[in-house]
Amino acid sequence: MHRIVVVGGGAGGLELVTRLGNKLGRSGKARVILVDRYPTHIWKPLLHEVAAGSMDPFAHQLEYAAQARWHGFEFQQGELIGLDRSAKTITLAALPAGKDDGIGDLLPQRAIGYDTLVLAIGSTTHFFGVPGAQEHAIALDTAEQAERFRRRLIAACMRAQHAVELDPAAAGSGQPEPAARQVHIAIVGAGATGVELSAELRNTAQVLSSYGLHRLDPHNDIRITLIEAGPRILPALSERVATVTAGLLGKLNVEISAGDPVSEVCANQVLTASGRVIPADLTVWAAGIKAPQILAELDGLAVNRQNQIQVGATLQCATDPDIFAFGDCASCAWPERGSVVPPRAQAAHQQASFLFGALQRRLAGQPLPAFHYRDFGSLVSLGRFSAVGNLMGGLIGGSMFIEGLMARLMYTSLYRMHVMALHGLPRMVLDTIAHRLRRTTLPRVKLH
Repeated sequence: MHRIVVVGGGAGGLELVTRLGNKLGRSGKARVILVDRYPTHIWKPLLHEVAAGSMDPFAHQLEYAAQARWHGFEFQQGELIGLDRSAKTITLAALPAGKDDGIGDLLPQRAIGYDTLVLAIGSTTHFFGVPGAQEHAIALDTAEQAERFRRRLIAACMRAQHAVELDPAAAGSGQPEPAARQVHIAIVGAGATGVELSAELRNTAQVLSSYGLHRLDPHNDIRITLIEAGPRILPALSERVATVTAGLLGKLNVEISAGDPVSEVCANQVLTASGRVIPADLTVWAAGIKAPQILAELDGLAVNRQNQIQVGATLQCATDPDIFAFGDCASCAWPERGSVVPPRAQAAHQQASFLFGALQRRLAGQPLPAFHYRDFGSLVSLGRFSAVGNLMGGLIGGSMFIEGLMARLMYTSLYRMHVMALHGLPRMVLDTIAHRLRRTTLPRVKLH
């Protein structure tokens, strides 16, 4: 059978193999294989909620092997390390065992053959060569990194509370609190991830206080600074959305430092180009993304400066028609705007839907259509406090600004649409009800 190998089980990759497995895999028309370095999937736009503790990743993650069993495709766990275009094979690194398993590698280095290869391995954090950033800042590329930040946040709050207990006379005296009795969080990058994380952290500070993990003032003693190199926050969104969002963050006592890029990240502080020193018990780097370095090292693939694969209108690689790429790891032209398709979840979803039809036409020997991206707008969640965004499209005749309850409902619906794409409507409804019921018996944030 024709072998379709999709590398990358992110939002777009998993949606694509699920639909291909249902259509082609179950009927024996093609062999559909998903490759990913991790055994489970979690929707990446929600990682800021994992970092803040407002979402339990173990309750929302999906095991690739189970999804493969349910939807007619195969799953191979491993990291992509090589490509042989002449032999039409990819090479996966050996899969190591856990630290406590007491055995060697679970799987050796191995090759997988393909007839059609689809690369959808997403993106990684771009540190832009800033000294100390990679060593001292935490990125939010994976659930493990988000969990690491959450644990360090709780530890920092507990240490600050211990400092208050050592000097109880100073607490409530009206004097400025020493740094040891405060928690300083610096978020580098005021795009959607940085802005959403800052609001979620304010909510987390309040919840941790209510559960007794600290008795600090969650509004004033948990200091959150949002640092943006450009002149304003949310540079990819409209100025009106950015202005309203900045006002809402001001009410949450989130300090915004715009127009002052970071020059160095140290263990306990962030230095900016203007000479400012920002205290930071925790630093999150959300300033930019790039495609993984491995793409620039693969056999004969044309990539840009961000390691993104250059693709044409059919999403085929410029140097090999048997290889497709989409999502954050691909550079696809957007002729209507004279730019490239932005690295957003809605773009990956549209491209996955396009490839679902295009690959069927390819198997039938028919010419492939051209992909056209449609921008339906953007939404930014400020947690339980609010949401802001703009909607675009033919139904509303242009652009419409929304905020408040309506924006929050629409933001929540984006994840539910992803779940529906993976499981169908009935299971999505049951999944929503199950998580609602589960939340009634659990704390509002993860406390350990």
